[in-house]
Amino acid sequence: MKAERMASLPVLAVTAGEPAGVGPEICLRLLERARERPFPARIVILADRSLLAARAELLNLPGDLRDWDPSLPPQAGTLEILHLPLAIDAHPGRLAPANSPYVLALLDRALAGCLSGEFSAMVTAPVHKGVINDAGIHFTGHTEYLAERTGTPRVVMMLAGGGLRVALVTTHLPLKDVPAAVTEVAIAETLRILHREMGSKYGIARPRILVAGLNPHAGEGGYLGREEIDVIIPVLDRLRAEEDMTLLGPLPADTMFSPPVLARGDCVLAMYHDQGLTALKYASFGHGINVTLGLPIIRTSVDHGTALELAGSGQADPGSLLVAIEHTIEMVKRANRKG
Repeated sequence: MKAERMASLPVLAVTAGEPAGVGPEICLRLLERARERPFPARIVILADRSLLAARAELLNLPGDLRDWDPSLPPQAGTLEILHLPLAIDAHPGRLAPANSPYVLALLDRALAGCLSGEFSAMVTAPVHKGVINDAGIHFTGHTEYLAERTGTPRVVMMLAGGGLRVALVTTHLPLKDVPAAVTEVAIAETLRILHREMGSKYGIARPRILVAGLNPHAGEGGYLGREEIDVIIPVLDRLRAEEDMTLLGPLPADTMFSPPVLARGDCVLAMYHDQGLTALKYASFGHGINVTLGLPIIRTSVDHGTALELAGSGQADPGSLLVAIEHTIEMVKRANRKG
């Protein structure tokens, strides 16, 4: 790779996530890929150096990472590390609430680097929501955390994989709380962000958006629920008329993911988490990714959890992380061309 091309590479911050989970080892597995076929980017792993060294020794993985120094020229076939210290030693599969501030410090440092221009984008390995809350820190997920940290009033969680792009109106809510959260304002703001970011991040200037109903059979004319009639249809009609959006729906969620229906759209908007993501993860598990839309930065993530039962076993699949990195590099390149 020519020196001038290397110097212009995007720089991706990759947070290693929950130290007891598979995040550290799937980050280490990136080095295997970098040696075989260098990434068209500089990959900076944010993690505790001793954690990565211990996991590399346990699994006989390459662990020779360079210290991150933006003043140094990039080197093909290597990854770089930005060291942030654990509170206590981490062990595969054994959660420790004391390390929860470390997990959030990884996110804060990556975010700060993205906002300052040090990093082009951030990619996140999985965190464990339960142990963070056990530490006394309210945390509902990466998406919500990054929105709060950037002062973004609304962001949109979208997963991509298996030929699908599925965005959500509501994210990590108990099912009983979903109907009250599916408001005209929430749907309209989500659709505006999705419409705009399909253009900026995917180059689709006029996306065709398939919109799910909330109830079985999309309410069946009010017989199975009135949210479609009272909430969803009015906002779709207004956005079609006033903002010239191409919106199909509300559609019954049980048939929306059939090939003939999917062929009519570029992306899907589901009303709640499992309504949209069950089909997507069936189609792409292990190779899907999470994209946060609406932030002032580019952020992607793996589509799986911490997999504590696999941590330290050598069986963790880095496929989703590899796809997230490749996807992110393309988004950064598109953003640079537009800029």
